[in-house]
Amino acid sequence: MTSDQTPASRATTPEGTFSPARPAWLGALGNVRNVVRQEMISRQLDRHLPPSGASVLDVGAGQGTQSIRLARAGHSVHAVEPDADMRAAFKAALSGESDEVQQRVTLQEGRIGELGVVTGDRVYDTVLVLGVLMYLPASQPVISELAPHVAAGGLLALAIRTNTSAVWRPVARRDWQAALAAFDEYDAARRERRDMRYVNEIGTPARADDLANLTSHASTLGLGLESWYGVRIAVDPEEVDPEPPTDPHELAALLDVEERLGATDPYRQFGQLAHLILRRRG
Repeated sequence: MTSDQTPASRATTPEGTFSPARPAWLGALGNVRNVVRQEMISRQLDRHLPPSGASVLDVGAGQGTQSIRLARAGHSVHAVEPDADMRAAFKAALSGESDEVQQRVTLQEGRIGELGVVTGDRVYDTVLVLGVLMYLPASQPVISELAPHVAAGGLLALAIRTNTSAVWRPVARRDWQAALAAFDEYDAARRERRDMRYVNEIGTPARADDLANLTSHASTLGLGLESWYGVRIAVDPEEVDPEPPTDPHELAALLDVEERLGATDPYRQFGQLAHLILRRRG
């Protein structure tokens, strides 16, 4: 593993809303929602990646869950993360891996808005932006920045929050006042031609994407939608985020059910995240 620091200039960097919620996020990594999320993202990516040997750019890599898993599988990973505490969690997790896995990972400070500083305009077989866009002001400029980093025939994987999920969660939890407020916000966003806003489960302001608008913009950049999945369908109706089932058979059944739901209409539309696989035309 190598780790470098980038220049201090932040003039072009979009403001994000994640940092205040970082402690809540790190404190819930072992709870069922995150366990299901990470496992589903992993299974879904594996359907589209080669078995090993891909070059991967993981933007907003967080605590490194997906980067480390892909390095274990034999991929070469360039992980970029702006938050020092998240990088520290990443390094701690990576330190428990074999030397071979550690050597496949390069972790650097870097952020959307100035990725060229750390990538040197390199292209990658796979670019990941998983659970990042909802904390940024808009998705289209980010997709425009990322597109040139995707090699011909390569893929861009996004995990986003959609309008459907932002409305459905309070309905599923039978929080009728919150559901009405979500519908009001949905209507206002459409009327004002803007993205829907909400406060997420870790208590920070976030933004939802219109799936059709995002994929249409990606298409203009040469990135076609290959597939998309719902993530966190079976577990999110519960207000409480418990630990995963202790019985391994019960956990395996939950994950298998979640995987089937996430790949099947109409159920995938109710996932709290939409995992998009966009492929650059060769």
